Amino acid sequence: MTQHVVITGANRGIGLELAKHYVNQGCQVTAVVRNSSDELASLGISVVTGIDVSNADDVHRLAEQLTTPIDLLINNAGVFHNETLANMDFAAIEQQIAINALAPLRVTHALQHQLTPNAKVAMITSRMGSIADNGSGGYIGYRMSKAALNAASVSLAHELKDKGIAVGLFHPGFVQTRMVGFAGDVTPTVAAQGISQRIQELTLDNSGGFWHANGEQLPW
Repeated sequence: MTQHVVITGANRGIGLELAKHYVNQGCQVTAVVRNSSDELASLGISVVTGIDVSNADDVHRLAEQLTTPIDLLINNAGVFHNETLANMDFAAIEQQIAINALAPLRVTHALQHQLTPNAKVAMITSRMGSIADNGSGGYIGYRMSKAALNAASVSLAHELKDKGIAVGLFHPGFVQTRMVGFAGDVTPTVAAQGISQRIQELTLDNSGGFWHANGEQLPW
C-alpha cells in the first residue's frame, strides 16, 4: 500500500527536498504550506495552502481537509532569529516558540486520529536545542524553542508508544537554506537524505531519540 507522507513547510529548503525524496520513493505526499512555490507545484502532489501552523484556526482547518490516513508526519516548518542580552527581541522569541515548539505539537495533536497504526512522527529540531551542546550562548529564542520542542517530543513518544507510533527528533545539520542566509555547510538535498534514513531507522525501541541527520546521537 502507498505510504501517505505529510510535510509542513514544504515550499522550499529541507521541506521541499523531503517532498521530492518521498515522491521519488513512490509515496503519496501532502505538503502543508502558507504559500506554495513553483518548484513545489511542479511535483504534482497535494498542496494545502494558507496554513500557518502556529494559528489554531488554520490547523483546525487542516485537520478537516486531511481525511486520508497518515503514515508519516514530518513537522518541518520553522523560523530562526538571533537574540542576545545586548540585542534582545522578545517578540521574536515568542514567535520562535510559537512556530518551532508549539506548532509541531498543535499539528500532531490535530492530526493524531489520522495517524495509522505503526505511523511515525518526525520532528525537525536542532542541536541548538541541546543544553549540553551550548558552548557559545546567543540565539536565545531559537535555543529555547528547540529545547521546548525536544521536551514535548519525548512526552509524545511516551504517549504514542501504546498506539504503535514512533517519534523521532532530527537535527538536519547546518543547512544552506534561506533561513540562515544560505550560510550552511550541507545542501538541503544531503540533509533530506540523512533525515529520511534516520526516519527509516526509527522504531518503537528508539522512539524519543535525538539524532543528527548523519546518524550521531545528540546530547540533551
